[in-house]
Amino acid sequence: MAGTRLPPEDTDVPQVRLPVTADLISDDDRSVAADSWSIKSDYGSTLDDDQRHADASEALAAAPYRTASDYSSDKEEPDAETITSMLGFQSYWDTAYADELTNFHEHGHAGEVWFGADVMEMVASWTKGLCVDISQKQMQNHHDNANDNSDLDKQGEKDLADWSVLDVGTGNGLLLQELAKQGFSELTGTDYSEGAIDLAQSLANRDGFASIKLLVDDILETKLDKKFRLVTDKGTLDAIGLHPDGPIKRIMYWESISRLVAPGGLVVITSCNNIKDELVQEVENFNQRKAPEESDISRNPPIFSYLDHIRSYPTFMFGGSVGSRVATVAFLRS
Repeated sequence: MAGTRLPPEDTDVPQVRLPVTADLISDDDRSVAADSWSIKSDYGSTLDDDQRHADASEALAAAPYRTASDYSSDKEEPDAETITSMLGFQSYWDTAYADELTNFHEHGHAGEVWFGADVMEMVASWTKGLCVDISQKQMQNHHDNANDNSDLDKQGEKDLADWSVLDVGTGNGLLLQELAKQGFSELTGTDYSEGAIDLAQSLANRDGFASIKLLVDDILETKLDKKFRLVTDKGTLDAIGLHPDGPIKRIMYWESISRLVAPGGLVVITSCNNIKDELVQEVENFNQRKAPEESDISRNPPIFSYLDHIRSYPTFMFGGSVGSRVATVAFLRS
């Protein structure tokens, strides 16, 4: 099972809302506390990084959050008093992935699996079902006599090859391998840690998934200008939220995601730090910030709308309420 690499005991670092069990800390958590960017790809972007920071800060100016710190400071080791979690800083993940890459070369280990293998497999299978359903509905809209459900099912699965996929904060890239097993073929993974991408590429080559494209890129300041029909996130938003400037960085995250998901496409978020209702509310808040004042919803639909969530995760009861340690929620891009 997965485990957490904690800071040394003498660092006195406070932790905020970390996962309940050690099983929930793993590779993809390391892959995503997006604080600096570099990229190795053919993709380009004309987006202004300073403007991203300014827009997010302005959006939070009237909110009950503390003022954002200088963003250049999070490239360095933070002062202990201002840390929310070491999991929110790139230096933590770079060190962790250097260790895991060494373990791979010496022992062939794939590294830890964020949320566990069972959750990863469930996310991949469930996501496939959503994409097949969407493809079938699109086919029905284009064919008046689409009565043969078996043909629709076969065609829907065949159309998975047309679904371009981006996994943000991909870590060791194992979710992309699971999606490939489900029938997706146009697969891209990004991570801001170069060590994560090196590990993911090594595993993909070893396991027969060399066609997966892997790039070094920071989701908060992405240099990608391509749009994808499916964007997945397994732990990325969690780690971003653990940075001291988490509230602002989460706004920047949704700004980037909204540019990367193609119209009619999906974003699937898997989190252990937010329940389904919290993720839905966060998306609704983002929609409200982006909506023109007094806009007609029929003419200006929300950017993202809730589509579905996984209901089959194990649950537990606490304080009279029933919940799950993991939430996976899908949103549809307008």
